[in-house]
Amino acid sequence: MQIEINRLKINYIEKGPDSKSCVILLHGWGANIASFNPIINELSKRLKVYAIDFPGFGLSQKPDESYHVEDYSKIVLEFIKQKELKDVILIGHSFGGRVIIKLVGKLGYIPKKIILVDSAGIKPKKSFKRKIKEKIFKIIKKSANMLLGKKRAKDIIDKYKNKFGSEDYRNADDTMKEVFKNVVNEDLKEYLPNIKVSTLLIWGDRDLETPIEDAKLMEKLIPDSGLVTIKGAGHFSYLENTRFFITVVNKFLEGCE
Repeated sequence: MQIEINRLKINYIEKGPDSKSCVILLHGWGANIASFNPIINELSKRLKVYAIDFPGFGLSQKPDESYHVEDYSKIVLEFIKQKELKDVILIGHSFGGRVIIKLVGKLGYIPKKIILVDSAGIKPKKSFKRKIKEKIFKIIKKSANMLLGKKRAKDIIDKYKNKFGSEDYRNADDTMKEVFKNVVNEDLKEYLPNIKVSTLLIWGDRDLETPIEDAKLMEKLIPDSGLVTIKGAGHFSYLENTRFFITVVNKFLEGCE
């Protein structure tokens, strides 16, 4: 299915029976609706479930400008308005969690419940190795511009950006590289205390992308929240132990049918 929001064609799916509440699933960076298939299949047995491909991912149209987290949050808000959804349960993995934090903590949307899964949003402290890489890159950039001029230096600078950037950055095209930089450089801690609805945090205790320390900080800052860890799981905890994940989610969503 497709819906037009902000002049962009947004791909989404809708599955499950009519229910008192509905679920919106928001995927992580570089993923799409398909990454939630096992969860959609389980939750849609008793709840109406929606899953959205963010602009620039899956089958949704790519934005023609450099989006920030808030732009993605506004896409979700407009989706809710156009579909006239009530009693929405928001479930976000990684980048999807960022979008939820901004949607609720900054834009003031009030869902029924929230589930953050290995969520991003806490800006990590830079390691010594990272600081050295950034310093080297700045020297290369400055030297190339001085010796070759901006136009000729661009190819060299882009080459080193890819070398020093993360895998997600390297795999993105030029527009989405800019979006990625906007996203990862924003710390959302200040918005967490503004989230007043019941929030469940589900985390892999071996997550290296968004470490368990982030989850503990979120639990501390979100007033009505609780943390469940999935033993031995990493960043995609909901796929690594889907049965346990669904059991926990079903318990949290009791009475929402």
